Amino acid sequence: MPSPYRAIFAAPGSRSFSAAGLIGRMPLSMVGVGILTMISQLTGRYSLAGALTATLALSAAAIGPQVSRLVDQYGQRRVLRPASLLAAVAVAGLLLCAANNAPDWTLFVFSALAGCVPSVGSMIRARWTAIYRDSPRELHTAYSLESVLDEVCFIFGPILAIGLSTTWFPEAGPLVAGVFLLVGVWWLTAQRATEPVPHPRGADTDRTSALRSPGLQVLMATFVATGAIFGSIDVVTLAFAEERGHKAAASFILAVWAVGSCLAGIVFGLLHLKGKAERRWVLGICAMAVSMIPLLLAGNLPFLAVALFVSGLAIAPTMITTMALIEAHVPRAKLTEGMTWISTGLAVGVALGSSVAGWVIDAAGAKTGYVVSISAGAAAAAVAFAGYRRLTRSAQGEEPSNDGYDGDSRDERDTDRRVA
Repeated sequence: MPSPYRAIFAAPGSRSFSAAGLIGRMPLSMVGVGILTMISQLTGRYSLAGALTATLALSAAAIGPQVSRLVDQYGQRRVLRPASLLAAVAVAGLLLCAANNAPDWTLFVFSALAGCVPSVGSMIRARWTAIYRDSPRELHTAYSLESVLDEVCFIFGPILAIGLSTTWFPEAGPLVAGVFLLVGVWWLTAQRATEPVPHPRGADTDRTSALRSPGLQVLMATFVATGAIFGSIDVVTLAFAEERGHKAAASFILAVWAVGSCLAGIVFGLLHLKGKAERRWVLGICAMAVSMIPLLLAGNLPFLAVALFVSGLAIAPTMITTMALIEAHVPRAKLTEGMTWISTGLAVGVALGSSVAGWVIDAAGAKTGYVVSISAGAAAAAVAFAGYRRLTRSAQGEEPSNDGYDGDSRDERDTDRRVA
């Protein structure tokens, strides 16, 4: 492991909570594609599969920030365990209904209930922030590591979920994802020493949502469109591989996409770039948008894999910069909620992208579904450009002085302004 990554693990307990977070966030990449595979195996209806995935994502988008808001107030252990248990029970209900040919409405009910799954990645980033808030270089490296681990999940999660559901039994993918969630959350919340201090809200406490920040609003809106890229590519790639008689290969192709992002994230974490983070963020969004175009030209699975690898190179650096911008725009007492709003934006986008892509596939074939990905990329770039001016202003309406690298903490910027 390169020395900057090795250095951040000098903090006591960091290895344990990072490992627990890796297990706990595996469902992020397993549940959606697992449901898609399960329903397509049982019914052959991609529109139903996409609609169920959309229901799960929209439910998580509505409930997730509220769970994180409670975490900010009461702590991770008190909130995450009951939320995860409820999500696991809902997933179990969904699998039982699917296996027993229950009416479609029951599938939607349990998909909605499963949306209370917590944003484990946000919980881990909050722990890193608590440790390295006053060490911006280390915090930048920690955010980079988390983005890389996200991609590790997206490398192995779809492979595991699709592989289990296609070679064992259709419900196996989502079932194993639920087990990962419970194991990861219980292990994480058992580690009290590194748990961020909660911020109970009294009568004199600001009770407004972190989403009141103009900068966070821009980030979230952009990531709705970005999520539509992710959601549509998952569905379309699965259908594209099936049309060519290699459905199980979809997991490996999606893994190649994640490998590109993972490699870019590792390199990005070693860099300490100068200049405004907002400009790099917009550039990253535009790079993702442009990289969608070759997907429509794919005529076979090898070409598609190469195109997705190139597309993945823009993902992790953009996500790393996004987390640094959140830390700059959101108050400390609302940091977990702020990070979860980005996951919410992605979840809403995944819901829209997977649903629309499912309809397009059923109507016009798998390859045409990549038009949804291209359209989502164009929308993300348009929103990023439109909101750039708002993003360059801090929550207090001042120009943030992040002329250094991404990891500058807001406390240091505030100190600089007071000294000036």
